[in-house]
Amino acid sequence: MNVNIYPCIWFDNDALAAAEFYSKAFADTKIVTASPMAVKFQIKEIDFMGLNGGPMFKANPSISFYVTIEDLSELDHIWSVLISGGQELMPLGTYPWSQKYGWLQDKYGVSWQLSFGKKTDVGQSVCPSLMFTNAMNGYTTQAIDFYTSIFKDSSVVGIMKYEAGEPDIEGNVKHAQFKLLDQVFMAMDSSISHQFIFNEGISLVVECNTQEEIDYYWTKLTEGGAEVQCGWLKDKFGVSWQIVPSILPVLMSDSEKAPKVIAAFMQMIKFDIAALEAAANAKV
Repeated sequence: MNVNIYPCIWFDNDALAAAEFYSKAFADTKIVTASPMAVKFQIKEIDFMGLNGGPMFKANPSISFYVTIEDLSELDHIWSVLISGGQELMPLGTYPWSQKYGWLQDKYGVSWQLSFGKKTDVGQSVCPSLMFTNAMNGYTTQAIDFYTSIFKDSSVVGIMKYEAGEPDIEGNVKHAQFKLLDQVFMAMDSSISHQFIFNEGISLVVECNTQEEIDYYWTKLTEGGAEVQCGWLKDKFGVSWQIVPSILPVLMSDSEKAPKVIAAFMQMIKFDIAALEAAANAKV
């Protein structure tokens, strides 16, 4: 299987403005494609999708982005841009794990953890970080085992747990790193009562080349979870995923085919590549 996995952020029809905002914070941001439906962009060579989904969902700190930055002045610049119109979750300062670290939520609701350190120590500059809260608190290890059993090129890099006397439940995961498709993810538990849980505001997209791949990931990730529609599902931990065919952006880029493709996939739960292609080529 040859697939790609990347985060999708749900925006209230301002995905392009958000991508342009992030390009002011991160010098190496690139907008790849932009359409009325979605914007694809890269931050430090990590793929993102911005979905113009409307006001229904909004990102929250249950999934944040941990950014490892090797230059202190660059970290200060990124913080100063992202905090504008946003809010501080953990103040920028010195912590046991970093000489300089801070956690903020930007004006679009997207959360960023900025940390001074070496990229080589993490493996990539930007990592999605999952926080298991409320009913899912304590499930981090189970989730990592579940995800690494599904995706190829997976491994558990390390899991650090709270010890007795530390500010969370003994045995809860303080910090974990794992790889899916050789990409680095992070995760943690939090027993604090939070006002947020996993939602569609940030989902993980699995881009597949074949129907066999779509069927495989759909079957595996819906185990104990729920099917939604249009390629969306929720896994048993509440994390939202989109299992999509890689041909979809190509079909959507054709102004004549796109309306027919949209009409077809709006009727689907799991994507059917053959049906999408048939709809795209249908005579009206």
